[in-house]
Amino acid sequence: MSNEAVAACWARIRGRLRGEFGDNVYRNWLRALTLVEVREFVVRIAAPTRFKRDWIASHFLERIRALWQEEDASLRGVEIIVMPERAGQPVDEDADPDQPEQPERPAAAPAVAAAPVPRRPGLITSTPGEVDGMARWDELSARLDPRFTFENFVVGKPNELAYAAARQVAEAATVRFNPLFLYGGVGLGKTHLMHGIAWYIHKRQPHRKVVYLSAEKFMYEFIRALRVKETVAFKEHFRAVDVLMVDDVQFFSGKDSTQEEFFHTFNALIDQNRQVVISADKSPTDLSVEERVKSRLTWGLVADINPTTYELRLGILQSKAEQSGAKVPQNVLEFLAHRITSNVRELEGALTRLMAHADFVGRSITLDTVQDVLKDLLRANSRQVTIEEIQKRVAEHYNIKFGDMHSPRRARAVARPRQVAMWLAKILTSRSLPEIGRKFGGRDHTTVMHAVRKVEELRATDAAFNEDVELLRRMIEG
Repeated sequence: MSNEAVAACWARIRGRLRGEFGDNVYRNWLRALTLVEVREFVVRIAAPTRFKRDWIASHFLERIRALWQEEDASLRGVEIIVMPERAGQPVDEDADPDQPEQPERPAAAPAVAAAPVPRRPGLITSTPGEVDGMARWDELSARLDPRFTFENFVVGKPNELAYAAARQVAEAATVRFNPLFLYGGVGLGKTHLMHGIAWYIHKRQPHRKVVYLSAEKFMYEFIRALRVKETVAFKEHFRAVDVLMVDDVQFFSGKDSTQEEFFHTFNALIDQNRQVVISADKSPTDLSVEERVKSRLTWGLVADINPTTYELRLGILQSKAEQSGAKVPQNVLEFLAHRITSNVRELEGALTRLMAHADFVGRSITLDTVQDVLKDLLRANSRQVTIEEIQKRVAEHYNIKFGDMHSPRRARAVARPRQVAMWLAKILTSRSLPEIGRKFGGRDHTTVMHAVRKVEELRATDAAFNEDVELLRRMIEG
């Protein structure tokens, strides 16, 4: 395909994207994309920022890839890279999308290299000459997410064993434990670690065949092989890999034929000393699968990923904000880490929504913005607040002992946080003043009344104190 033909293809694709997603979406996201090159049957497109690259990859990449393959079936993939816009080269929003775009200068025109099809990372491939077979088996693996690398994984106590085990599998020259079984709740990082293993091996040992796919995809490909009478080819391809990773094996529950095939594939790879990595939402012993499958799954190392702690959630938010280049105030990150505790996926999604809102509307990210933009998410994470929880949060915030909430100490460093906790208990719970007093070391209700008045006075006269207390209230309230 000539340079002119490539440019014409890109112009037509841009026009179709604009028509399918509308002018607003096109202007906000897709207009800034520029064609960089077509090389070795892979199209490379540039986004101006990392944040936009990640958003476009999550929401539009599959459609862009499909449109390119409609234009040229020989193209095997589309990659979106980050390339800041050069001064003096704005994108012409009003240009006719059906007319070929001129190659940008001073950038080189897109180059088409007539080279053999390379192995895509994380995918099963056949030999370069077997184009038809490669195209079919290439689809067996899900596209690896470029964001899911070891470098982008935030480690804390809940996931440190799983992370260390995944690194060991990726780095080791020989198989040390087989299989590696990762389990934990939704959105805690299992898939991230599996993608991280695949990326690490691809970059450092590209000769090894690695395949990652979901248990559902494994089942559908097995059913397809049965239907078209290609079970021998199915077995050969899966048993020829160096590393097999199957996500969400709880999906095999109740699917006896698929379990049988997986069992034999698993045994064949183990016997050949090939690495197997598996994930599920529960431990092997709790899966609803055959006993012999459970037994095999517990042969190697079982590593669980526990629910996140506040410190880990805050670290994840700080890392994501830093990667995106967005300026998010620390008090907003702390608020999100306190309030959204369900899973990492939801936590990162909340921050993405905030950054997108700030980018589109031009409104700075503040606690008021959070309350407005994420009100549905905050409501879903709401719960009944207890006085004990208030006391614990306030003690942590002011770095005092939890026991100081009940002690007779009257030093300002202790008394002021205790008054704040009493005020929050009055605001956020339905407890009466006498009940609140009893929870604070048996104090009289008049002490609680005094604490409430004092906090209100300070909020009215001390802006820094008011902001601090307001942050605490928003973090605690349901």
